[in-house]
Amino acid sequence: MDIPQIISKSDASKGQMGQQYLVTGKSVALRRWQEPAGQEMSKPTIRDYETVGYVLHGQLELDLDGQTAHLSPGDSWLVPAGATHRYRVKEDLIAVEATSPPARLGRLDEPGPEK
Repeated sequence: MDIPQIISKSDASKGQMGQQYLVTGKSVALRRWQEPAGQEMSKPTIRDYETVGYVLHGQLELDLDGQTAHLSPGDSWLVPAGATHRYRVKEDLIAVEATSPPARLGRLDEPGPEK
């Protein structure tokens, strides 16, 4: 697949979970989340890729392997591949995440698997 190296806001596609896909490379991809307060994963989830994220606006709770982090603008996080995690949006959220390998390739970025 030939992947563009620059993605304009008008060309960014949406994923099944509401994520907006930004630029994607061979070993890392960027995506943007805009979620309303009250949005949450129904059950803890495990993914086969690593995720790092950064809160631009709003409040987010991240349950990660039995611990809860409260994230605000300027805070960042890491969810290692294979870690049990769950997100809860406490205040309207805008965040960006990078995934490695690119979650949007190979059908890794679909809803589930839930634990």
